[in-house]
Amino acid sequence: MKKQTLLTLNFLLILAFFLSGFIAPAQAQSDAPSAVVVTLEGPLTPVWTSHLNRGIDQAVKQNADLLIIELNTPGGSVDLMNSLVQQILASPVPVVVYVSPRGAMAASAGTLIVLSGQVGAMSPESSIGAASPVGMQGEDIESTMEEKTKEILKASARSLAERRGTEAVSLVEEAIDSAKAASASEALQAGLIDIVALNMDELLDQLDGRTIQVNGVDTVIRSRGARLIPVEPTLIEEVLAMLTNPNIVFILLSIGVQAILIEISSPGGWVAGTIGVILLALAVYGLGILPVNWFGIVFLLIAFILFILDIKAPTHGALTTAGVASFIAGALILFNSARVPGFPRVSVGLVIGMGIFIGLTFFAVVMIGIRALKKPIITGRESLAGREGYVVVRLDPNGIVQVAGEQWSASLAAGEKPLRQGEKVRVERVEGVRLIVRRLEETNL
Repeated sequence: MKKQTLLTLNFLLILAFFLSGFIAPAQAQSDAPSAVVVTLEGPLTPVWTSHLNRGIDQAVKQNADLLIIELNTPGGSVDLMNSLVQQILASPVPVVVYVSPRGAMAASAGTLIVLSGQVGAMSPESSIGAASPVGMQGEDIESTMEEKTKEILKASARSLAERRGTEAVSLVEEAIDSAKAASASEALQAGLIDIVALNMDELLDQLDGRTIQVNGVDTVIRSRGARLIPVEPTLIEEVLAMLTNPNIVFILLSIGVQAILIEISSPGGWVAGTIGVILLALAVYGLGILPVNWFGIVFLLIAFILFILDIKAPTHGALTTAGVASFIAGALILFNSARVPGFPRVSVGLVIGMGIFIGLTFFAVVMIGIRALKKPIITGRESLAGREGYVVVRLDPNGIVQVAGEQWSASLAAGEKPLRQGEKVRVERVEGVRLIVRRLEETNL
């Protein structure tokens, strides 16, 4: 009995030893620090707010030690910037804003986004600043409005930078007043940022052990060797992000206009019209984000009108050519005359090629429609004109004839003599349901 008890105890000890080998690593892994990483790259867009919000939610749910925002932006809308800053300030998880990769920028609105994090970091050769407000087309805004906008931005910047010292406040005010920009080392020296890190591993090492305040509570950062959890964009976010590319927006606009024109030139199908409306709606969303010169819309509308008028014009082609020229000019004015740093420009070759393609396609559709209108009718009673047949019931002047495999009421044309049964006739015209016929003269060879 004692022997069995000893064997059981030994078995339980061995089992506990092996289980501890599996449990301990799992416990160690759960105790290891973790950091959720959200990448924001390109001009500010409404997609950023949803992407950042998902990152904050994920950091909270996974009890992450940090939320790291990898930032590379030329700036964007002040309203969007304020929304992003508010999200960062309200985050219950410590937020580190890291301007990355090397050579990246946190320009304009990006400057205040960096300041809103509990820790600001930059990679070497990156830049920050140049936060002077401009209009949606990159132009200088009117002096009174400019002064008001600058004062509001400076007040926001001071509230974010005051904990960093007077030199940092002075630098960020210069960035707003005179578009001053600073390198990573200059920003670090002025206290505008806290860390210059070559890569993510170096950033985590420098963050470890720092004490920061999160919603008024002192928090010590645990980051050395942290497990990185990237937040991938959703499919919808990727699609909407594509609409910040003027080339994509231009293609959607071009195909949408062409689909609408096809629907107008040959109505009834609804497929082309539906596709056109959807594509134009996506293009309008992109136009609302991109810096554009809305004067270009005038030329695009003129092109649209010229295309439609060419459907009814007696000489087809001239108005389509003028429409193509107006379309190309409108697209270039719309996208390429608004110059905002960091925003890409539409390809001139793409604009010219697409304009010519639309013109040729629309011209081909119009020609097909005209040819169809001029083509003789080959169905119904009207198709009987010129057909041959024979008399079934004597024509004097009315009777019945057999034409195209059917019997028809018929009358003799003016000047024709009565025709007997079996004589051949040719249909001259159709009047209602009655055929007007003439004697078919047979020729002998």
